[in-house]
Amino acid sequence: MSDAFLTNLTFYVLSFCVIAGGIFVVSSRNLFHSAVFLVFTLFSVAGIFVMQHAYFLAAIQVLIYVGAVAMLMIFGVMLTTQLTNVRLRHVNEQAWPAFAVCLFFLGFLVYGLWDTPFKISQAAAPAEVTRAIGTLLMTEYVLPFEVVSVLLLVALIGAVVIAKKE
Repeated sequence: MSDAFLTNLTFYVLSFCVIAGGIFVVSSRNLFHSAVFLVFTLFSVAGIFVMQHAYFLAAIQVLIYVGAVAMLMIFGVMLTTQLTNVRLRHVNEQAWPAFAVCLFFLGFLVYGLWDTPFKISQAAAPAEVTRAIGTLLMTEYVLPFEVVSVLLLVALIGAVVIAKKE
């Protein structure tokens, strides 16, 4: 087997995992299972980043999305006892309009991809890109970065307060 075949196979497997995981996220009736499928989907996206030699983006994907956001959702679901006492209905009553909107956006996406001329250019070295992203994150975008971290902390504290027994 050639390297190109294995690379293509790996990409197709990861792409299938992303699509299947996304479908399971939105179609699962259990909120905890939906959060676990979200973690699976985000790990698959990180795998695609690794295939593109974007190791920094893959690490950030795992650390921020999988490690923080998805785990925060799982803890929030597990700590919220009110969700277990109430019978929530998770049936989509507007399946046909949602399907029509999805088809519209799929057509729009296919048209955009078909009409776009893709130009291959020589990319910068990964170390330079990583340094540039780190510099921007700690200089120009430090305020949004800190706001997001405080927001995640407030959401975790809120989940603990909601789940606390009286």
